[in-house]
Amino acid sequence: MASRLRLGQPSPNPGPSPSPSPGEGKIEEGEGRKPEPRREVTDLGGGSEVVHIPRFMARERAWELFEHLDKRIPWTRPTIRVFGRSVVQPRDTCYVADKGLTDLRYSGHQPHAHSWDDFPVLKDILKEVHEALPGSHFNSLLLNRYKGCSDYVSWHADDEPLYGPTPEIASVTFGCEREFLLRKKPANTQSQAAGESGETARKRLKVSAPQQHSFLLKHGSLLVMRGYTQRDWQHAVPKRARAASTRINLTFRHVLP
Repeated sequence: MASRLRLGQPSPNPGPSPSPSPGEGKIEEGEGRKPEPRREVTDLGGGSEVVHIPRFMARERAWELFEHLDKRIPWTRPTIRVFGRSVVQPRDTCYVADKGLTDLRYSGHQPHAHSWDDFPVLKDILKEVHEALPGSHFNSLLLNRYKGCSDYVSWHADDEPLYGPTPEIASVTFGCEREFLLRKKPANTQSQAAGESGETARKRLKVSAPQQHSFLLKHGSLLVMRGYTQRDWQHAVPKRARAASTRINLTFRHVLP
């Protein structure tokens, strides 16, 4: 059974905090520090975990970044292969990675790998993500832009070999809030149930029904998938009629050398 915990809650301050002097913009050592943003940790079981930080970035700064990314990123909407046929990908995309990494390929498409130096603002965001997740090291970034309710990403797992067996994927959202779904990959129970009685098979299938979780990813939020999440779970951003405005999503990953 998955459990969700809240970490990083600021402790109550027993005394009043001194007001900053006019014009002060920095906190000196020894003074009070900004409290860590609240973290929600969902243990999916089996070594899979999701960390959700709803207020990873200040709202105003997140909107400034949204405007910059929306206008300055060289977005493309490529043609991909799905179930043997060519379709236009239902979202815009861009790919950034360290030099010398294995090429990213998905659904018959190989995106051009831009350099981090082409987009200094992305290097700044990467630094903030690393600071929020000590011990993490991301060397690639897949950007997606959902321009309205008809843009989406279907059920899938980022389980490509270039990410290794236990990839960590950090996702930062800007703009329109969207629902992010996780479901347990269904077990292959048909062969097991073939030689069982009807009642026993029905019970086994009921127990093996996919588990699902839903996260509302708001403007300025950070969600991290860890451990065996890509091996054992799938995720999706479904179509939603109320999602009428643009959402930009940055997914930071580590490609194995």
